[in-house]
Amino acid sequence: MMERLAGKIILLWGWRRAGAAFIAGAVAALGQPPFDFFAACLIAFPVLVWLLDGAASPVGERLLRRMLRPFMIGWWFGFGYFLAGLWWTGNALLVEAELFAWALPFAVFGLPALLAVFYGVATLIARLLWSDGIARIAALAFAFGLVEWLRTFVLTGFPWNAIGQAAMPVPLLMQSVGVVGMAGMNALAVFVFAMPALLAARRGRRAGLAMALALVAAHVGYGAWRLSSAPETTEDLVNVRVVQPSIDQSEKWDNTVRDRIFATYLDLSARPPADGAPQPDMIVWPETSVPFILTERADALVALGELVQEGQVLLVGAVRVEGESQGSSGRYYNAVVAINAEGETYDAVDKVRLVPFGEYLPMSDLLGRLGMRQLVQSVSAFSPGGPRRAIETVNGVRALPFICYEIIFPGIAGNGDADADLILNVTNDAWFGDTPGPYQHFRQAQIRAVEAGRPLVRAANNGISGVVDAYGRIVDAFAIDAVGVLDVAVPRQKIAAIAAPHLVGLALLAIFGLWAATISLIAAREPIDSRYIRDS
Repeated sequence: MMERLAGKIILLWGWRRAGAAFIAGAVAALGQPPFDFFAACLIAFPVLVWLLDGAASPVGERLLRRMLRPFMIGWWFGFGYFLAGLWWTGNALLVEAELFAWALPFAVFGLPALLAVFYGVATLIARLLWSDGIARIAALAFAFGLVEWLRTFVLTGFPWNAIGQAAMPVPLLMQSVGVVGMAGMNALAVFVFAMPALLAARRGRRAGLAMALALVAAHVGYGAWRLSSAPETTEDLVNVRVVQPSIDQSEKWDNTVRDRIFATYLDLSARPPADGAPQPDMIVWPETSVPFILTERADALVALGELVQEGQVLLVGAVRVEGESQGSSGRYYNAVVAINAEGETYDAVDKVRLVPFGEYLPMSDLLGRLGMRQLVQSVSAFSPGGPRRAIETVNGVRALPFICYEIIFPGIAGNGDADADLILNVTNDAWFGDTPGPYQHFRQAQIRAVEAGRPLVRAANNGISGVVDAYGRIVDAFAIDAVGVLDVAVPRQKIAAIAAPHLVGLALLAIFGLWAATISLIAAREPIDSRYIRDS
């Protein structure tokens, strides 16, 4: 049955082949939150393998057409994957529909079409290394691992919904990322997900399935061992209060209601702790929670000084300005500002990775003349911040801040301050409503906590606020649209990595690539058996 199915897919041509690739990609997206149906990838990737099996080129075909065929298979697969997984980005344009609804098709279809180019490149590379049996699965794993790594920095980087995340739906299955990094997880995930394609062949079937089962057993076994060896309690705790007000995004920068919004934050933050709970050492507000320039409102600073008690620190997502805010010389930063009991802003860390078209307009001179503008309402276009560093809070606790989607980039363990006690993520997912977006964002934050071996404190205006320990386990969290405060005792955990995960992951990529290339070269040099040549 599997052989017949594979044969039919291999022989697909034209729009049928494109449609099969598109559907397979959309099915693979079910492996991402909030569905977490990783088994969908065990269907999607074998289909992709069989489609590439059918992408062989006739003798004498031009190089461009020979390359275009596997590229388009991957592009259609990627378009289905990213369209099904990222359609919710268009929701941000509906917040101010009268201004930006025209751009909805560009967000919903344009972004997936652009990201699909990476997967087109992946299948092209894989096809160049293609052979029979397990080696072609290794070629696919190498190619996808490579392009997922490229997605972290090419065109400013956007590694959202990397394939490897589908193999990490729960903390038990997140622990391996601390050993092989996201580069390794992406390659290993594709290797395992594509392995059922061998069920349609006789060559390498047993060896391939045995390897896949061994990898799965190691993945699960290591996670179980790591969680079972984790300390159950710790006496070194930081009492943190996370504020989630769920302010309607359409009101965020409305000058007529900004005082009411600020008062909402003050009222929530001043709530007494639950019976028997200690006063918080640290209060955290979400990204751009203050709806005005804080330093221009002396009354606001006084109110914050009255809110913050002795021995407490308030970490606020706010717009920070250098220069004159009313003039062209002013520079604006999306920042996390630290405020003490005297109402003083004693430290601030700015966002380094800005969202193109959201927080700034790329090639602003050219696109501005064409009538383009930022798609997100704010006080101004933002400037990128300097080197990231931790903010020292109370009792020497060092919090390393990441603002909004900065948390999706792998390798933050050594990004800014390796001695940080916890990771701080402030965000505003109200742009996307109750769609898959906030769930996907939170999952990536969980994985970063495991990578870094540090607890994570996350404050969202709306979305999913919560606290995650250094093993990716949720200590406490708010649902979307919830309003209130979370008082959580956060353990000060510092879990050292077994090795340099990023380098281990790149080494795995090299192994897969060398394996595929070696077998491909050997196959190319083997003479064709005369028994398989017919007279014309």
